[in-house]
Amino acid sequence: MARIDYYFATLSPYCYLAGTRLEEVAARNGAQINYKPFDIIQGFGRTGGVPPKERHPSRIEYRAQELTRQAKKLGLPFNLKPAHWPTNGAPAAYAFIAAQNAGGGDLGQLAHAITRACWAEEKDIADDGVIRACLTEVGFDADLADSGLLLGAETYTRNLEDAVEAGVFGAPFYIVEGERFWGQDRLDDLDLYLQGKL
Repeated sequence: MARIDYYFATLSPYCYLAGTRLEEVAARNGAQINYKPFDIIQGFGRTGGVPPKERHPSRIEYRAQELTRQAKKLGLPFNLKPAHWPTNGAPAAYAFIAAQNAGGGDLGQLAHAITRACWAEEKDIADDGVIRACLTEVGFDADLADSGLLLGAETYTRNLEDAVEAGVFGAPFYIVEGERFWGQDRLDDLDLYLQGKL
């Protein structure tokens, strides 16, 4: 069975736009997903990138156009300037890691619920109530928002180190059998690779 290491960021609009298409690709191809939430801002600094607000105006303008186009193309509601962004993505990532360790719910839906809360619902994903609601929505115990914080922090840090070592420089980023795919717009290529066509 192929394993997809999925590096994602709770703050990333592109991870939101990915929706649950990765899970559909994995199911079609009998692949397993290894979810690895990581600190994308720290990742930028470690791999030669810069946070969005520090980019050249031409890059900022293009990002705004591209995000809006992709959201329309995918039929997803999207707010280019959400009320609570940037925010601290770590609490939601820690809760995700706790849910991953606990089991009992849908991790793909949880990743989407967290990113959707930020990019479509004007919610602060650093807020405990928002995180608890996301957990409950997809079948996890809301109390996971407050459990395993030390383990969550350690895993989050380790995932960043793993990401840098694996050549990850953005999110979403998918790695299978050493092949790297960057961006939600590369999910079709990932699908073809898993089918042996790329």
